[in-house]
Amino acid sequence: MNKTTLKFELDLDFVLVAITTQLKDYMFCFKLNRQLGTDFCKIADLELPFDTTGDPFYFSRYVYLPPESETELYILANKGSEGFLIPEMKKVDFFLLIRNYIDDEDLRQLINGINRIPEVLVAAEVDPKKLKSKENLIF
Repeated sequence: MNKTTLKFELDLDFVLVAITTQLKDYMFCFKLNRQLGTDFCKIADLELPFDTTGDPFYFSRYVYLPPESETELYILANKGSEGFLIPEMKKVDFFLLIRNYIDDEDLRQLINGINRIPEVLVAAEVDPKKLKSKENLIF
């Protein structure tokens, strides 16, 4: 009898920036909007089923859709109602997830702009393929 194996690989076609700050999510987005001239708005929380009891965990989520662009920018809180979105990065407070195309120059300017916010300790690009919990970033 032949055995067939299915290999499944996640499509991680996004850029991920890890951000560490002591600000609450709404204040961080407010300062980010002022610094970068963006318009991040709160949307429905990201709901992930982590617990074996069936209770989902919730993570706050903000979105910005630049006009005349197909790029989507999301701010995701790493700490949620009961745990971490990416448990192996517990010191990270937020993730900036960028879907669709962004060139290297724009990404560098975006990260530099985030780092200019006085309350931000660090913002740095992260390779999502190296994360154990990368499936939590697909929504």
